[in-house]
Amino acid sequence: MLDALLFDLDGTLTDTDHLHLVAIQQLLMEEDNRPFSEQEFMAKCSGRANAQLCELLFPERSVEEHRAFADRKEARFRALSTRLEPIPGLLRLLAWSDERRIGRAVVTNAPRANADHMLAAMGLAERFAHVVVAEDLARAKPDPLPYQTGLLKLNATADQGMAFEDSIPGLAAAKGAGLYTVGLATSQSAECLLGAGADLAIETFDDPRLWAELERRVQA
Repeated sequence: MLDALLFDLDGTLTDTDHLHLVAIQQLLMEEDNRPFSEQEFMAKCSGRANAQLCELLFPERSVEEHRAFADRKEARFRALSTRLEPIPGLLRLLAWSDERRIGRAVVTNAPRANADHMLAAMGLAERFAHVVVAEDLARAKPDPLPYQTGLLKLNATADQGMAFEDSIPGLAAAKGAGLYTVGLATSQSAECLLGAGADLAIETFDDPRLWAELERRVQA
């Protein structure tokens, strides 16, 4: 049976990596006149919690300096993302799961302020029963704890759930929690996602292969 759908946020519900990249690029140029490439962003930032990405960006800085930069970066991101569009097919999937009373949760490494902002910017603030954020937990993705916590909140086991992710750290977390995991090819290629362990890689939630798997799971 399928009783729980667990969604990453950035790059999964909406395509935001480019906005995070711009936010970091702007701050690094303003503060240090430091260029920052998309390749560096994918290697050091995509899918990572702020504590992790700041350690990679600024290994010489203190934890306090990391936190201050993360706060500035997230404020800049929110200023750049006043309106966000859901990935095509997402609203259809939410309506489908409403009809079948399948529980839903967001599981993200984003801070709470960003999660609340992004869901509101998509008009989805009331559509998820739970929003699990890494800053409330002892460990962030790629550790499985965030997804294990999401399952607990939905009163579901891993074999009853399906996760949606776009990043390599997120895939590692979802698979580590034992979940069937669908990769969204927004920040990574389908080949990269499958190579990292995704059970299925799609570009949008309208993919017929996803719907075939959903129907198979609810009829099991």
